[in-house]
Amino acid sequence: MKLAIHPIDLVIIILYLAGIVGLGVWAGTRRGRGGENGYFLAGKTLTWPIIGLALFSTNISTIHLVSLAQEGYVNGLAYGNFEWMAIFTLVALSLFFAPFYIRSRVATLPDFLEKRYNRACRDWLAVVSIISAVFIHIGFSLYTGAVVLRGLFGIDITLSIVGVAVLTGLYTTIGGLLAVVLTESIQTVILIAGAVAITLFGLADVGGWSGLVSSVDPVKLTILRPAGDPSGLPWYSVFLGYPVIGLWYWCADQTIVQRVLGAKDENHARVGPLFAGFLKILPVFIFVLPGLIGLALVNQGRIPQAPADSADIYAVLINTLLPVGIKGIVAAALLAALMSTVSGALNSIATLVSYDIWRRWKPGTSEKSLVRI
Repeated sequence: MKLAIHPIDLVIIILYLAGIVGLGVWAGTRRGRGGENGYFLAGKTLTWPIIGLALFSTNISTIHLVSLAQEGYVNGLAYGNFEWMAIFTLVALSLFFAPFYIRSRVATLPDFLEKRYNRACRDWLAVVSIISAVFIHIGFSLYTGAVVLRGLFGIDITLSIVGVAVLTGLYTTIGGLLAVVLTESIQTVILIAGAVAITLFGLADVGGWSGLVSSVDPVKLTILRPAGDPSGLPWYSVFLGYPVIGLWYWCADQTIVQRVLGAKDENHARVGPLFAGFLKILPVFIFVLPGLIGLALVNQGRIPQAPADSADIYAVLINTLLPVGIKGIVAAALLAALMSTVSGALNSIATLVSYDIWRRWKPGTSEKSLVRI
């Protein structure tokens, strides 16, 4: 289902894109002469609010928004487990991993692995991290994000991929990590504002919390599910399975952890992930719950026809609930989610290639040349 975009909404989207790219380019002029440290680690100047906002924004992509709403529509709040379980791994990052990284004075996680073990470990992790960032963080996000944008706005997939890549690559290349985290901080605010708008308008339309409860199966309002639940997420699978991949993603993935490595000091490196953990309380209510609200509206007859594809529920909610202007903010939030994920991955790949690949073979490379590379 395609969104009906009013000229006012279009102006908001264009202003957002111009503002984000402009902010990123401006950040490139504010890096000063920090050399590689200023480019790859933002001159070690990042404070905990910026780190927390950037961690949240890098994690959330466009497909994240649409698919969580879809799961809310189909399975209720069960998939909110993945968001709330992330809080525990962020606490682990804050309490255990961040202090080791900061005290080791490393720029990449492969560098830390060499200090802790040996050179072979560094080489393996560098290669694996680059491949995963290219194919998962960038490739998967660009393509699935483009598919979502085509479904919502009718934009050609190739045009969407090229456009987002060029705009994001522009400010990421010029500004380095400082540009990435500053833009991600703004994008987090836009992302949360747009998602909150859908939730509030949806609750108002469905008749408040009581109206929602009376219009859906009670089991859909529960997070912990028993064995055999249709969602396929019994409580024990979440508690035993998530930490395995969660510890890697939040505590050992260069794309995520690089924000912590650029912290001003150890205290900011530890508080930043805690702040991100606090923000991770929200997705259940602003990403998953809207899908459940959509189901309630369908059951109440307020949405005359259920979407043929459950993935369309997010577009249906935007078209049905939001007034002109607010719709543009939500559309900007969708773009923000995509651009923040891609920019974070681009910067981490640049850092890994420069430190762990190029300098590996040419250790005498100057700081200026390393930044240019």
